[in-house]
Amino acid sequence: MDNVFAWLNVESWFEFWWVVFGIGGQLLFTARFLVQWIASERAKRSVIPLAFWYFSIIGGAILFAYAVYRKDPVFIFGQSMGLLIYCRNLWLIYAEKRRASP
Repeated sequence: MDNVFAWLNVESWFEFWWVVFGIGGQLLFTARFLVQWIASERAKRSVIPLAFWYFSIIGGAILFAYAVYRKDPVFIFGQSMGLLIYCRNLWLIYAEKRRASP
């Protein structure tokens, strides 16, 4: 396990689980691109499905928490701005659906 700790640049199990948490967030964040790509290929045009925004929020929130733990101000700022944008997009989508429904 010492090799894994060295490779991940961690010194304790606590830090190890934070890295696992951060990797999980990054995988969720990456999954949104796959969702968008598959939806666009099926539609034969650029499409951003609702799942894209949910993956963005969940992955972004996990990455934000990881950045706070790592005390990385650049990463914290980047993820916090993204989270605001993702939430606003969901708000706009649901507001449009409310207006469109009778």
